[in-house]
Amino acid sequence: MQVILLERVAKLGQMGDVVNVKPGYARNFLLPQGKALRASDSNIESFKHRKAELEARNIETRREAQDLASRVDGNTHVVIRSASDAGALYGSVSPRDIVDVLAESGFSIERGQVVLSAPIKALGLHDVTLVLHPEVDATIRVNVARSAEEAELQASGKSIQELAAEEESAAEFEIAELFDDIGAAGMDDDSDPRSQGESQDPRDA
Repeated sequence: MQVILLERVAKLGQMGDVVNVKPGYARNFLLPQGKALRASDSNIESFKHRKAELEARNIETRREAQDLASRVDGNTHVVIRSASDAGALYGSVSPRDIVDVLAESGFSIERGQVVLSAPIKALGLHDVTLVLHPEVDATIRVNVARSAEEAELQASGKSIQELAAEEESAAEFEIAELFDDIGAAGMDDDSDPRSQGESQDPRDA
């Protein structure tokens, strides 16, 4: 199917380009999203009359997107989730979750602007792309952790595996200290003459 693009579409073309696309892609995405029109003679003629208006609108929306990108790009946002000791989430972090956490920080982003190559299903730091305009992208970092304290440790550069190893090492150290204390207490008991029957009645001598 031939369509005329009303804005730049990644990997497809620029505003005003007439391109061939699959019918399903046109019907399900380009046409309902207002990104293109069927390339009929009447629509092409209509585009010529609207081109200046569309270009002006594109410049304005791009400027707004660039302003938002300058404020959100590079930011880190914490998402608290339950997960196993190995770091696997009980569920996943979806685009809607990212929209919500951005809204809490005062940024209005639509779900369709959040690009995830795959659902986030593990604890850790994840880079997420935001397509704010056909010509403007931004990248944020999502810090998925089980608690605010864990998020701070992850932000300092420690992985879940390193945190788990540190916790295990600390637990082993505590156990070792406990056994040392028990052993020391036992030695104290052994050195007590009363515990060894060394206290004898002088009359028995």
